[in-house]
Amino acid sequence: MKRVNLRRRVAQGMPDGWGLDVHPVLQQVFAARGVLSPLGAEYRLARLLSPQQLGGIERAVALLSEAIRDDWSIVIAGDYDCDGATGTAVAVRGLRMLGARRVDYAVPNRFVHGYGLSPALVESLQPTPQLIVTVDNGVASIAGVAAAQARGIRVIVTDHHLPGEQLPAADAMVNPNLGGDSFPSKALAGVGVMFYLLLALRASLREQGRFTASSEPDLSVLLDLVAVGTVADLVPLDFNNRVLVEAGMRRVRGGRGHAGVVALVEASQRSVATLCASDLGYAIGPRLNAAGRLEDMRIGVECLLTDDPVQARRYAELLSSINQERRELQAAMVAEAEIMVSRATDIDAVGVALFEPSWHAGVVGLVASKLKERLHRPVIAFAPASEEMPDELRGSARSIGGFHIRDALAMIDARHPGLIARFGGHAMAAGLSLRTEDYPRFAAAFDAIAREWLDDDHLQAVQHTDGELPPGAATLELARQLRAAGPWGQAFPEPVFDNLFECASWRVMGERHLRLSLRDPRDGSVHDAVMFNAYEGTPPPTVLRAAYELVINDWQGRESARLLLRYIEAV
Repeated sequence: MKRVNLRRRVAQGMPDGWGLDVHPVLQQVFAARGVLSPLGAEYRLARLLSPQQLGGIERAVALLSEAIRDDWSIVIAGDYDCDGATGTAVAVRGLRMLGARRVDYAVPNRFVHGYGLSPALVESLQPTPQLIVTVDNGVASIAGVAAAQARGIRVIVTDHHLPGEQLPAADAMVNPNLGGDSFPSKALAGVGVMFYLLLALRASLREQGRFTASSEPDLSVLLDLVAVGTVADLVPLDFNNRVLVEAGMRRVRGGRGHAGVVALVEASQRSVATLCASDLGYAIGPRLNAAGRLEDMRIGVECLLTDDPVQARRYAELLSSINQERRELQAAMVAEAEIMVSRATDIDAVGVALFEPSWHAGVVGLVASKLKERLHRPVIAFAPASEEMPDELRGSARSIGGFHIRDALAMIDARHPGLIARFGGHAMAAGLSLRTEDYPRFAAAFDAIAREWLDDDHLQAVQHTDGELPPGAATLELARQLRAAGPWGQAFPEPVFDNLFECASWRVMGERHLRLSLRDPRDGSVHDAVMFNAYEGTPPPTVLRAAYELVINDWQGRESARLLLRYIEAV
């Protein structure tokens, strides 16, 4: 097992005003994340940032208002990941609620159209729409926007990805990450940007007198879709995003979720009544993403658009089947990647690039993610773009703290003009295309910039913890408070504690999972614990320090506290 540096979070001030009903441990957890009073955990919709602060939103609202008034044909151009699918569903549902009668959608097939609003996707739109609204893409679609406008189609771009040096000449563009945009939160997912645009459009239509008091649509019904896309896209859960996510999960827990979301929750064997953000990220999101990786994301979008529970269950079962196929394919590809890495010990790359001609382009991002976790290096995995395009590679990148992967690709592009055909993304994830013959040159350039930007400290894996739990604190009541205090997620991480334990007993579950009884030497209490994918043929240490989450084990309707181990080391 690789060594990990356990680093404890430090409170960013003194907790104040919580009251006796909030466990002191939870108060300290909040303080370590900069939340020092109950106000910072009050996730009321009234505290959302104003849509009017988003740059470009007035022009986008004006165009949509005109489109609804004059009954334009509108196509929502989505993306083939979970953020894009939920954003597409939010756009279609929301615009119909606001009076648009002719709204359709198009999601690119990654193997046919490529990414985003490409010229190929524009060409496929028949009959020609009067307006295209992108969701979760478009900021890099210079050629696609030009192709649309050449056909007389107006284009509104809604996106959250970082812009390149050149922007498309869209009729309107809404993206909080554009240079000079004053929106206080840069963390909105694509689905969040679309939801904000709908809020602003509703406000404008209200001012125009388009609604009566009883006919104004309640856009909060879309929040379960917003929550799924926001968590699945791994954007930072800043306060604004936590408000959106918590509101969406409340709808599902209260029995008011969309049929497709409920069906996906049930298909993943999660509980609707106790749904939490990790369920969205680890169970719902992957099922939707699988459709875009292996099949057609229209399956996922249709699941989110249907109001028929029976039809929703059929879609959810199909998505679960595709996801199982994805898991099996991913496991085989990761195994091949690990063999490749083990045979390349003499290379010792800091920026790791991997390519195998038999790999599936829709799954390389998951391979990169798994290898990044195990190696603690930035990783890019490549596969042929398609059977029809063997001379082009599609790469998916995953990074570590301190290495902004999109900026790294931009630097390589500047140093080696023409080497990368296309690229885009975020600090921690990106995608790119290049010619197959250029792969060796790119791999060397990627490793070179990783060596420049990363030192030994960056390459040491770190597990942040919230310190030790006091004796007797690992109770079911605290586990319930920790769960209810979320949503936890990216940049607002699940509470993790670390303590010294004695291993009283252990056994293997399945082939790779550990079930342990851990004794606290301070008071002799024994705790049930599990650790997944951890058994490698040797017993756990007799005395160990463990980093763990305090979670609820619900077995046959009986709840108990359990330690979910994230890392153990011998003492």
